[in-house]
Formats: sequence, structure tokens, C-alpha cells
Amino acid sequence: MALPQDVVPASEQADGRAGGLRFVHLGFGADAVEYTRAWQEQRQVHAARVEGEIPDTCLLLEHPPVYTAGRRTEDSERPLDGTPVVDVDRGGKITWHGPGQLVGYPILRLPQPVDVVAHVRRLEEALIRTCADFGLETTRVEGRSGVWVLGDPVAERPALGGLTLDLDPRVDNAEFDARLSGPEYAPSNAGQRGEDRKLAAIGIRVAKGVTMHGFSLNCDPDNTWFDRIVPCGIRDAGVTSLSNELGRDITVAEVLPVVEKHLTDVLTAAVPLPHAV
Repeated sequence: MALPQDVVPASEQADGRAGGLRFVHLGFGADAVEYTRAWQEQRQVHAARVEGEIPDTCLLLEHPPVYTAGRRTEDSERPLDGTPVVDVDRGGKITWHGPGQLVGYPILRLPQPVDVVAHVRRLEEALIRTCADFGLETTRVEGRSGVWVLGDPVAERPALGGLTLDLDPRVDNAEFDARLSGPEYAPSNAGQRGEDRKLAAIGIRVAKGVTMHGFSLNCDPDNTWFDRIVPCGIRDAGVTSLSNELGRDITVAEVLPVVEKHLTDVLTAAVPLPHAV
């Protein structure tokens, strides 16, 4: 089986592997990797991992701007202007990838019995630890995967558009669409409104006991890209980045080694067991 560029069989490895997890840098900045090309490389690495030809491998990269939609995405959550969207075989809904966002595709054999939720929790934990190293407290939100910065209590949130929160059109309207209601409601402005905001998104697929897809961590992207969609299908929260929250530029290059450290610590602690016969 032909392996993707820079991925070598376990017997030939020397560098780039720690604690049983190998990292492959596919491309960043000017070398950002087009989404469908990276998806094809994922499939090749996944097949090699299923066959035991390579160890657990995490692909790390940036993408040029692209919207991708998981299996649960609804038509009403896609861009209103007809911007192309790549439909993929992961879980979750629609999101955006692009410059300033660190994307990771951990392709791992899961412990037996396979527990997909536990894998998502481990990815969240590694990203929460990464944010903590930069001085930002993040957390999980029940029922919503990913890593979040919590908003202010409702009583302390600023008014929107000169209205009090009691008159906020989102309160009693489940169909409220921020894309049609001006920048004050945009997901990228959730921090100014004091609302919960997502810092990292997670969407995975498991086939033959081996994971695909993974996470995206916003370092210093242009978050207004998220304003064209309903990010992750969530209408009552927004998005943010490390740079927005910390008030200084936090680049992908700066975050990369920190993410690798915590992914290694967390993911290699989950030891796969032999397949049942």
C-alpha cells in the first residue's frame, strides 16, 4: 500500500514519535493543504493504521479557507450566498477551516471496547490543557462537544442593539438567524456580547476501530468566516480564538508544540487492548 508523503512504516521511524504517537506536519501558512487532498491522505493513513503498517499518527496542518459539513448538517445552516461546502463523513455539523487555525487529524486505534465519546473527551482534555498553558481557562459545555470559553451570567451581559436582553429576539425564537440580523449578532462577536463561545471544534469518524478527522483550534484566524454559517448548528453561542481571548497574537506555530505535548500525554495514556476473538 502506498503511504502518504512523510508517513513511513513503523520499522523505519526515527524522529517525530513520542510515547507511541507520531506527528506528521502536512503544511502550514503558504503550504496550507487543500481540504480534499488532506482528506485523501487521511484515508491512506487510516488504511495503513488498520493494517498495522504504521503506528498511531496525528496529521497536523492548516487549510486554505473552506467550509465542511458533517453528516448532521441541515440545509438551513449552510452559507446563504451559495458558497461551496465540502460534505464529509465525520460526525457533527458545519464548520469552517482556514488560516490561523490549527487542524489535527489523530488517526488512532482506539482502546477496546471502542468508546467514541471517551475519545472526544480525551481530545477536549488535550486542548483544554493547551489553552491553560497560554493562560486561558476553558471548559466543556454539557451536550456540546469541543472546548469553550464561558460567557457572563445573563444578568451581566451587555444589551444588543440598544435593546435589553428581555427583548433579545433570540430568547423566544428558535429559528433566529444571526446571518440576517447584522454584525451585533454575529458568532464572531459573541465575546463582546459576553456569551459562551467555542474555541475548538471536534468532529470524528471511527471505522474498523481506528479514528479519522479530529479537531480544529482557533489560534489567530479571521473569525468573521464563521458569520456566513450556523457554526456547528449552534444559534445561541459564538466562536472565538486564543488571540481574541488573550489580547495578543497567538500563532499556529506557537501553539503547535504545546498541542503535540498534550496530545501525547493524553492519547498515549489510553492503551489499546487486543481485539476480541
